[in-house]
Amino acid sequence: MEVSPFKGIRYNQRMVSNLAQVICPPYDVITPEQQKLYYEKSNYNAIRLEFPEPTADSYQRAAITFQQWLKQGVLQLDSVSSFYLHDHRFEYSGEKRTRRGLIARIKLEPWNNGIYPHEETFPKAKGDRLQLMRACRANFSPLLSLYHDSEQKIAPILSHIAQKKPLISLRAKRSNPPNSNEDHTLWAITDPAIKQELSQSLSPQPLYIADGHHRYETALAYQQERAQEQSDSFDSSVIASEAKQSLTSKGAFNYVMLELVDFSDSGLVILPLHRLARGIAPFILGGLEDQLRNSFALESVPLKGDDCQLPTDSCLGILGLQPDSLVVLKRRQDISLEAMMPGNRSQAYRQFNVSILNHIILDKMLGLTSKEDIAYTVDLKEAYRQIKEGKYQLAFLLNPPQPETVKAVADAQDKMPSKSTYFYPKLPAGLIINPLD
Repeated sequence: MEVSPFKGIRYNQRMVSNLAQVICPPYDVITPEQQKLYYEKSNYNAIRLEFPEPTADSYQRAAITFQQWLKQGVLQLDSVSSFYLHDHRFEYSGEKRTRRGLIARIKLEPWNNGIYPHEETFPKAKGDRLQLMRACRANFSPLLSLYHDSEQKIAPILSHIAQKKPLISLRAKRSNPPNSNEDHTLWAITDPAIKQELSQSLSPQPLYIADGHHRYETALAYQQERAQEQSDSFDSSVIASEAKQSLTSKGAFNYVMLELVDFSDSGLVILPLHRLARGIAPFILGGLEDQLRNSFALESVPLKGDDCQLPTDSCLGILGLQPDSLVVLKRRQDISLEAMMPGNRSQAYRQFNVSILNHIILDKMLGLTSKEDIAYTVDLKEAYRQIKEGKYQLAFLLNPPQPETVKAVADAQDKMPSKSTYFYPKLPAGLIINPLD
């Protein structure tokens, strides 16, 4: 992969002094209620660019706003191409953590050509992002990508940069979980020798998309559109085909903004997305426990309020199957779950707990095929509440996916089921903007 610095667009701190008021999460985790709150936070909140309120002309309004902010000096283009070092500090399970990432742009390549996906995508989400990209010609939030700094060439460089005075330092309140804080510190890496060293060290590394599969596939589609437009605009009688290709390949639309994080980073947190299910016929629900016993070892754990932590050695857990209990499913030595899985999938996929849940329980045992009958949450207490209030019949609880599993599935050129991973916390929109013109 070609990993390079770029001239980012940032908020002008002389006009927008409180940057905590203008950044927001990426579009895919913002509820309508949160969208309204971010609109009210500041007239310059990045929500107006990243996730404009839905109207007939929402994408055009975002584009007009973006151009207005640039003309007014609310947003400014950096004068020097830079890598941006980003320390993202947060609290998880009572422990303070820091996830260190390097914001760069990479030249777009087809999947499995140096860059690897690990999850399935949905066409609807890609259509929305493509319309926004066409209108605004920019990336407002970076994708999250993982790499292996196996020779420890990159970490010492980033540690050295982090000793210097930062470009940006801010504390922002998170909406999820409520009343929690996160800190962002950003440094611009402008030294030519250091930029070259980082590019040379990162470019041979395979990259794994952690968060942002839809946005990467959108960027590929946008690249094709822009390349075709540019190629059509050239007069073939004047410009040779080699020159046309050279000019087209240099366009900023050939790149996408990523934040690269080392697989071994101590701040890398991956949460599971628990499944909530409804629409199950009573006779099927009544026979589920016996069906499960044919494939798993079952253990009933009495619930203490909404505390439903899952043992780490379990395959998954179920709320709603037995009153006031968490039913824990464990693997049996005499049963091969992998043998029940699709034969055309990789071993890593067939061993993954979400794959087992989807194929063996949701598909075969419950026959749930409608997406409207399945909901997702990262919050165990929320899962418990939905079952307690009778809004869903069953909640399937999962243990966190491991980074090694993500890598193994991607290396096998396979994909996990959609909504298998939730990289916490999400990267903000508006901290750095990547222009595509």
